[in-house]
Amino acid sequence: MSFVQTTIIAAVCLCVIGCAGLRHPQPPTAAIDGLPERFRPGQIVDLNSGKVIAFDELIANISSKDLIFVGEAHDNPDHHLIQIQILQAVAGRSTSLTMGMEFFQKPQQPMVDSYVQGEISEKEFLEAVDWRKTWGFDYHLYRPLMQLAREKRYRVLAINAPSALVRKVARTGLQSLEPSERDQLPKEIDLTQSRHRALLQEIYNEHTPRDLKQFEFFYEAQCVWDETMASHLAEHLASGKGRLIAFTGNGHIVNKFGIPDRTVRRVPASVVTVMPYPLNGNETIDRGIADYVWLTLPSPLRFSMGQGGFW
Repeated sequence: MSFVQTTIIAAVCLCVIGCAGLRHPQPPTAAIDGLPERFRPGQIVDLNSGKVIAFDELIANISSKDLIFVGEAHDNPDHHLIQIQILQAVAGRSTSLTMGMEFFQKPQQPMVDSYVQGEISEKEFLEAVDWRKTWGFDYHLYRPLMQLAREKRYRVLAINAPSALVRKVARTGLQSLEPSERDQLPKEIDLTQSRHRALLQEIYNEHTPRDLKQFEFFYEAQCVWDETMASHLAEHLASGKGRLIAFTGNGHIVNKFGIPDRTVRRVPASVVTVMPYPLNGNETIDRGIADYVWLTLPSPLRFSMGQGGFW
């Protein structure tokens, strides 16, 4: 046997032994409260029925709703791919569709309109809204949504509160706002939702020392975010201008405490929540968190934390 033959055989043997020893990491799975099986990334689960459903069934179920919320973990690329898939599919079934976006603040509406109508370039648009400062997450994650809106001339609503006001509330509370500042926010800001408060208290305690006064300011700021976005969505629905699909962080739609409930408090509407859900381990998912969850892997990358809330 030649040296070359011996070398090839040895290499093949090493490859076989090496490959046999490889252990491919198993993707994370999750339990869902009250259901016996475990669920894996890529599955869409109807949390009301407990059944895994196909994408086409999801779209058929949600397309008739007045207001569709699609959440995200801001830095997860899979979640943004889910959003554009849902937008394209829902738009194909709708004669009139408006997009509501957490990523833009209400004063930026004229710049958003100019971009969607093709009046300014993408570079001019990003400079006009000061994207890096006012949102901060990689724009390429959101670009497909904005490109489709521009191509199809969809109306895009800038629904978020001015970030400077939210930061001021988080530091010194609602009562510290000047009258001219308070007038930029909804008249009614509900701070009485006990389950919402308890959830945010738990999150707050995981990130910061337990300072009750500062938590109150933090909670007020979160409610300012939610109430402002709910107010703008409700205003659109009340105008009769057609169906809405809103893109926000998961934290604003979890259990419908945030924007969804605060929207329907203002205007009667059929609402559905779809939450892209990153699986980080062997968690158990509460069936009340959304109407549907689309399970994904956690984010492979970490982008800037941007201007959003905790999630």
